[in-house]
Amino acid sequence: MESPHSPSSFPSSPSYSSSSEGQSADGIFDADEPRTPLAVRRALQLLYSGDPELQVQAARDIRRLTKTSPRCRRQLSEAVGPLVSMLRVDSSESHEPALLALLNLAVKDEKNKINIVEAGALEPIISFLKSEDLNLQESATASLLTLSASSTNKPIISASGAIPLLVDILRDGTPQAKADAVMALSNLSTYPNNLSITLQTNPIPFIVNILKTCKKSSKTAEKCCSLIESLMEYDEGRIALTLEEGGVLAVVEVLESGTLQSREHAVGALLTMCESDRCKYREPILREGVIPGLLELTVQGTPKSQSKARTLLQLLRESPYPRSEIQPDTLENIVCNIISQIDGDDQSGKAKKMLAEMVQVSMEQSLRHLQQRALVCTPTSDLPIASEVPSKS
Repeated sequence: MESPHSPSSFPSSPSYSSSSEGQSADGIFDADEPRTPLAVRRALQLLYSGDPELQVQAARDIRRLTKTSPRCRRQLSEAVGPLVSMLRVDSSESHEPALLALLNLAVKDEKNKINIVEAGALEPIISFLKSEDLNLQESATASLLTLSASSTNKPIISASGAIPLLVDILRDGTPQAKADAVMALSNLSTYPNNLSITLQTNPIPFIVNILKTCKKSSKTAEKCCSLIESLMEYDEGRIALTLEEGGVLAVVEVLESGTLQSREHAVGALLTMCESDRCKYREPILREGVIPGLLELTVQGTPKSQSKARTLLQLLRESPYPRSEIQPDTLENIVCNIISQIDGDDQSGKAKKMLAEMVQVSMEQSLRHLQQRALVCTPTSDLPIASEVPSKS
């Protein structure tokens, strides 16, 4: 019996159809199979031709067809096996086209992600991480980033030895490869035991270096802080961050000017440190001028950030225990207590200004809340007729 994937099972000279039953990536469908784009069938035919040059062309076509089309990703799922085989051949010209085609097949398609790994793609992809061809190295890193988004793939990727090589990319890769490696490691960190494997590679210096140089509002900064927050659960991670020059400062800078999600990870990392050993980490955190950013977070952060910022402020004051009744345990008193312990007029002055602004914002919010409550509580009979909602005509 002939294999359904053999070249002869596809039309050798397909005819174009003007059928309007659907649209493909190029708007062309096979008349016999109106739900399958002709371009998809032609790409598969080339892929199974056995001709290396035609297979490379097929890989390029598949990459183009699947770039933005979820439907084509489904229709081309059977291309996974042959594309993975192209990664294994002793021909560097086929590696990158096949890898990029697989990358696009995996984007936002959980089934393809799993099938690519099950087809044996990890071994060649991981070998490409060590390639002297920087373009191939970038493509391999991007592929692992996409494949690691699948919870099914995470333990398989870590067991394959990818984590140390991704950390090597953090140190020596191109800027794009470094950004993708951070995101891949962040994805992998959600699986148990992967964090301890990551810690063994001493990644903190490389993550901090990326965090220092990237835009603080970028996705890269967000993933760096997410990974740092996770690594702060371990004593080795906390020690490494404080020993790294500018390590704590880099996290504080994201806390001040990152995205809402980045700031949440940043304050979470600092809070984890302080909760683990307040006496050890209070001074290193205070020394980097964290107070203004924390004050701003208590007003403008996400609900989780606000809560973490307040808790961290309490831990950063001179005494972690409640103050007397004469000086109640309010945020203002907590901050004033911290300010009195800060060295340097510039930082203290900035913190005092931030505190005054925070109190003003808090008062304005309270006033608006009271006005809204007063409006809701006003009896309907006391409202002017003009304020009533007109009935539907």
